[in-house]
Amino acid sequence: MEKLIIFLPLLASIISGFFGSKIGNKASQVTTSSFVSLSAILSIYIFYNVISNDYSNNIIIAKWISSGLLDVNWSIKIDQISSVMLVVVTLVSAVVHIYSIGYMSHDPHQPRFMSYLSLFTFAMLVLVTSDNFLQLFFGWEGVGLCSYFLIGFWFKKPTANAAAIKAFLVNRVGDFGFALGIFLVFYIFGTVNYEEVFNQVSLYKDNNIKFLGIELNSINLICFLLFIGAMGKSAQIFLHTWLPDAMEGPTPVSALIHAATMVTAGVFLVVRCSPIFEYSPIILGFITVVGMTTAFFAATVALVQNDIKKIIAYSTCSQLGYMFFATGVGAYNVAMFHLFTHAFFKALLFLGAGSVIHSFNDEQDINNMGGVYRHLPYTYSLMIIGTLALTGFPFLSGFYSKDLIIEFAYLKGNNLGYYACGIGIFTAVLTSIYSWRLIFKTFHGEFNNKKIKLSNMHESPPIMLVPLVILGLGSVLAGYIFKDLFMGYGSFSEFWNGSIFFLKPLTTDHPPGYILYLTPILVTISIPLSYLIFLKNKSFLESLTNSNRPIYLFLKNKWYFDELYEVLFVKSSKFLGRFFWKKIDGLVIDRFGPDGLSNLFKYFSIKAVKFQSGFIYQYAFVMLIGFSIILTIIIIK
Repeated sequence: MEKLIIFLPLLASIISGFFGSKIGNKASQVTTSSFVSLSAILSIYIFYNVISNDYSNNIIIAKWISSGLLDVNWSIKIDQISSVMLVVVTLVSAVVHIYSIGYMSHDPHQPRFMSYLSLFTFAMLVLVTSDNFLQLFFGWEGVGLCSYFLIGFWFKKPTANAAAIKAFLVNRVGDFGFALGIFLVFYIFGTVNYEEVFNQVSLYKDNNIKFLGIELNSINLICFLLFIGAMGKSAQIFLHTWLPDAMEGPTPVSALIHAATMVTAGVFLVVRCSPIFEYSPIILGFITVVGMTTAFFAATVALVQNDIKKIIAYSTCSQLGYMFFATGVGAYNVAMFHLFTHAFFKALLFLGAGSVIHSFNDEQDINNMGGVYRHLPYTYSLMIIGTLALTGFPFLSGFYSKDLIIEFAYLKGNNLGYYACGIGIFTAVLTSIYSWRLIFKTFHGEFNNKKIKLSNMHESPPIMLVPLVILGLGSVLAGYIFKDLFMGYGSFSEFWNGSIFFLKPLTTDHPPGYILYLTPILVTISIPLSYLIFLKNKSFLESLTNSNRPIYLFLKNKWYFDELYEVLFVKSSKFLGRFFWKKIDGLVIDRFGPDGLSNLFKYFSIKAVKFQSGFIYQYAFVMLIGFSIILTIIIIK
């Protein structure tokens, strides 16, 4: 069964990719969607088995590498963490596959698109079921490669190509750190297998190593390098710039990458490696700072963006920040809980945005929308559900998971925890404001689109709406149903044993009442506030923007990260490249190397031609000179 879960998406990708032109568009769509859906059904069964029977397994598929100390298997590891990830990845992937049948119906390259989606799913499943760092890295690079294919799927569009290259390059920065971390794991522990590494961590907690001439604690260095990889994949601040540009790909790609697969890989890595990170409080503090900074940064930028998909993309970036600072305060299970619930409502919002874009004939600017909630009733209702869940409105899924992160940050009991708690509450308010701004400007107010008539607006077909309904149910019910399981309450108190390591048990204390109620109250108040600002009193918003123009431009330009990187890395790299090309390669290497030798041979060839005059007496003279030289050499010897 476990093998079917992993290899059905791969088989679907091969069939659609290599034989799509022969079997046709419809057969490719049905094959990939049904295979991935079957994988999702089997994943749900595995998850149920893990919950009810404490099932775990490590299925060795094949011996992969055996050389000296390095002994690596290709395996499928089933435990609590991987079973959760299997459900998240396959379920969201299945609804995205089904949704894509309708969304990509007019694209001439449907089999290739479906093949990429299934291959992406396979790579992510390999990642989450690995029992060693090397197989993890294989899946890690696999999703990076597939994201390049999917973001740049419309390769004739220059912005899509640029976005795909940007995503690939930025992730290479993080992956370089991740690879160094894996090398260091093998160097210190002599193995890359999880269990063997985790069992030795406590023995090396005081071990030091020289790195770049500096003596550092080896566990701290390993955690830092692994987290650099996580920062790249999960788009944390400084390595986040690829994420908004990834919106150039088709909307189903945005849902798949940003909801359940690639961007959650970094969070999964930190949770999986909790036995290592627990012995590095310094790096956990660093993760907390990076997470809460990312959450705040992305929320502020989302406030002023106008592209419907980019607003949701920055929301993803912000929510990933929440997950990371949950791991930073040691609440790994809470981070997994938010990852689980977030997959439903974020996929719902992305696919809902795709439905809106589909109805507006590919328009993505919310300023060119408005007044269509009566014409798109199902999409509107489902996006309202997704927005409520995202903002943490009481009793929807985000309410249970996001508020727990804020509570555990407070219960950390130190200044960093209190600071993270405050940032988390403030960011939750910003999240609510920009989320309702999207809803109000997209569906309410005046119809502002000049390219199409309001009467021509139409709801998406059922093939696109049914996946939204499934995700809507998850957005409403997932938090309530699974909160006890993820938190280990009642009969589930032993659920995480063996998969998540806690050096110190999580506190069972409760934060003060105002911490419990403050966020839901502020989130609820922000709904009418957003209505007043963005619909009823637009003049106030305009005056606020004009009076704070520098701040507005700072946020509009995404804190100028792209401009800064353009100066520091892009232009300097181009300058160095041109210098080495023109000055070093051209004037030195080519001049005295290939070009120099060719010119030298050419010169002597031209001179040698002059000896071929056709006169016998000149040939005799040359022969006489040659004979004289040979005779002279013989006599001298």
